[in-house]
Amino acid sequence: MTGTTTLTLGGLLAALLVLVANLYPWWTGGREMKQLAMFGKGFAAAACAAACPGGILGWTHTHAGTVANGAGERASTAGAGTSSGNGLSTGQLVGLSATGAVVAILAVFLVGLAYKAAGKKDKRRILGGAFVGSVLLLTAGVAGALKWLPAALNGAGDSVVAAFQGAGVL
Repeated sequence: MTGTTTLTLGGLLAALLVLVANLYPWWTGGREMKQLAMFGKGFAAAACAAACPGGILGWTHTHAGTVANGAGERASTAGAGTSSGNGLSTGQLVGLSATGAVVAILAVFLVGLAYKAAGKKDKRRILGGAFVGSVLLLTAGVAGALKWLPAALNGAGDSVVAAFQGAGVL
């Protein structure tokens, strides 16, 4: 199985189904932001992974698109009897430096720790957020909206490195 950086209508359908499944309880409930926290953590981890040009995080990001494309195509064919293999405009986050990668990996690691400590429902919400985030970040619109993220990760990483090197301390 190889990864993809092109999302199809089927992949978008799969991501939207998971998104709606996570937003529906919030919408019909008390609409408290804490109900979306675990989903948001997963989405944030996926955004950090999407900024990585390779490695395990980049590999996971591209393979989420492959899974979404296949699942969405099957759902579209079974549900409506139509093909949804048309590709969407592709987008990606670029410009992550080595110092930004440190921050991205730490962010994903923290979400992993939150996943480990979470209950069954919250684990599913974290995974749902990660799936939706990773898939939607393959589109030009969502990637364009978050194009500031690699620079922010780089800036945070530069600050961490500077602090540990003692720059500006004395």
